[in-house]
Amino acid sequence: MKNNAIFEILDAELVLALGCTEPSAVAYATSLACEQVASCFIDQIEVSASINIIKNVAAVTIPGTDGCGMDLAAALGAVSKRSSKKLEVLSELTAADHDQARKLIRQGRVTVEIADTPYKVYIAATVRTDKGEATVILAGHHTHVARLVVNGKILVDNFPSEGSNYITRLEQELTPDVIWDFSRNIQISKLEMIKQLIKVNTRLGQEGLKNPYGLAVGRSIINGIKDGFYVNDLCSYAMALTAAGSDARMAGCTLPAYANSGSGNQGIQSSLPIVAIAQRLNKDEESMIRAVALSCLITIYIKASFGRLSALCGATVAATGSSCGIVYLLGGNLAQVTFTIKNMLGNVTGMLCDGAKSGCALKIATCTSAAVQSAFLALQNITIRATDGIIEEKVENTVDNLGKLSRLSSTSADRAILDIILNKNM
Repeated sequence: MKNNAIFEILDAELVLALGCTEPSAVAYATSLACEQVASCFIDQIEVSASINIIKNVAAVTIPGTDGCGMDLAAALGAVSKRSSKKLEVLSELTAADHDQARKLIRQGRVTVEIADTPYKVYIAATVRTDKGEATVILAGHHTHVARLVVNGKILVDNFPSEGSNYITRLEQELTPDVIWDFSRNIQISKLEMIKQLIKVNTRLGQEGLKNPYGLAVGRSIINGIKDGFYVNDLCSYAMALTAAGSDARMAGCTLPAYANSGSGNQGIQSSLPIVAIAQRLNKDEESMIRAVALSCLITIYIKASFGRLSALCGATVAATGSSCGIVYLLGGNLAQVTFTIKNMLGNVTGMLCDGAKSGCALKIATCTSAAVQSAFLALQNITIRATDGIIEEKVENTVDNLGKLSRLSSTSADRAILDIILNKNM
């Protein structure tokens, strides 16, 4: 596999996002639709979305607000009309934007329903103004415009089919061997994006340690170290910094994160454990950058089988990537990278995704702990046997088994999870 193809994958999958990617995608859809029929008067906003999208928008705080929900994300996107910013569409919102969005909701001008669609990522947004009507459909990926219709005229009609996406096809060529060779041998000057990712995500983690966001999982670990509840070791600090990034992101912090495979938490999880350990061990910057590059690519490789969204938690996949990065950072070899993939997939597989929310930081902390433990075992050449559970001798087969579980569990489990979320007695 050529290096240029790997860079195309990185460019596509590592993107800046503000807040949780699902509310941002909803806002991007309504923003783009509203721009087509721009007017000071918005008559109606109608959104239908997949179960996975609605599940991940229901409870996560929208950046710069104290609110959540599909209706608020849709209204803010429409009034902002900043679709050029894509998953950062909710940045730079003004007080007037917030007031107008909430007014639209109070007036009953925003409606939301569940879409009947095979796509895990699916958002259909129709905006009506005194200038006409426009519909935007995103499908397959958070910013992929599958259809654009303005006043009855179809301007874009590009629904993704299985195997039709160029980047997806490239990702099928990734293997642990290819990723290992690339991460070790590529000129370090060509990994500027990874260097920037580290800077952006570390800033978010530090923000979560400095200020109390959400459940303050990261801050509580640091406080626990001071109080003697936690040991001041590599694992505790890695858990604290990584969870703090999620604390801030899921509770409305206005700092962006570099997302991985459509998720900011996956971007945080696949980078900050390595950064934390590199900081504590005074590792050189080049080794840290190469380790994070390896982690990001392993995450992308596994996610290609796991799926964009699932009833299983994506942090488990990204933590598998970071565990591989830790092995690299600490002088491990390719065989030990495959050992830690097996250790992780034999450990945290099965953690549910019950929607984006502040509690995701707890899952991030748990997965980070598992990543450090799995890497430590792998560095001693200890790995789960091929006789056990979903683990096979070949790591590629193990990853395929995870993908089967993810795909088979998703439809019925996602419906049950969303039903619980929407029908709580509050």
